[in-house]
Amino acid sequence: MFEILFLGTSASAPSAKRGLSAQIVKHDEYRFLIDCGEGTQRQILQSGTGFKNLNRILLTHGHLDHILGLGGLLSTFLRWEAIDELDIFGGRSTLDRVHDLIYGVVLRGNQAPMPLRLNDIKPGLFFEADDFTVTAFSVTHRGPDCLGYVFEGRERRPFLPEKADALGVPFGPERRDLVAGKEIFLPDGKRVQPDDVLGPLQKGVKLVVVGDTGRTDDLLEICKDADALVIESTYTDEEAEMARTFSHLTARQGAELAVKAGVKKLILTHISRRYREKDILKEAQAVFPNTSVARDFDSFVIKREE
Repeated sequence: MFEILFLGTSASAPSAKRGLSAQIVKHDEYRFLIDCGEGTQRQILQSGTGFKNLNRILLTHGHLDHILGLGGLLSTFLRWEAIDELDIFGGRSTLDRVHDLIYGVVLRGNQAPMPLRLNDIKPGLFFEADDFTVTAFSVTHRGPDCLGYVFEGRERRPFLPEKADALGVPFGPERRDLVAGKEIFLPDGKRVQPDDVLGPLQKGVKLVVVGDTGRTDDLLEICKDADALVIESTYTDEEAEMARTFSHLTARQGAELAVKAGVKKLILTHISRRYREKDILKEAQAVFPNTSVARDFDSFVIKREE
């Protein structure tokens, strides 16, 4: 299960009700900040989520509406908030711009208050935990090294408590060992194997976060069968030509991708100030009904339906 909290959902410039691009993806104790537009640190505080464990930042690209908040966030870490370490991930050209912001503007010869690493990543797997992975993939937008991210739970066999109950398996370490694939022996000498209490292998939950893009044909395979897809919707179909010019999407294009890829839930963000939310939603839902338009501070739980 993943949770995604939207901190900023506006395109290019903030509006009265929408801040600039930023989202937090949570899984157990892990927290990943995806993009850090201007004002993100205030949005973090206003959301009530705070800075704890927020030590991994994933950047989709180097445009200012996606990175400018890093200056303020690091400034806060310098003076007010204790954080053990900070890893910033992105493409080479994105990190070059971030380096100039951090070392040329914020630090200016001073040392960062924590180990600070700028991690140049390429498309592919770059983060692994016991039960999930994070993979980067290429996205077509203005400029090089634009990335999206896939958060995916590992395949697992679900534990079937009713079978364990019938076999007399007690609650505690015995059940944990069976889930880990180890056989156990009950006090009466009966042997219980994992196959006795585990169901068939199931795919893990899949969350795809695209960011800004001007194309969807190159995203079809990466988005296939996702439990949720987060993608921009800067324009509506009436201004499709402008969307092409600036390498952005319309609401219809995002919805069409969701249909083709067999996505279960579509969440649109990066909304231009020129549109009403209901117009974006109407256009997308006409193609893909299970669509939401994210607002600042909206939170969605992404899980695999049983």
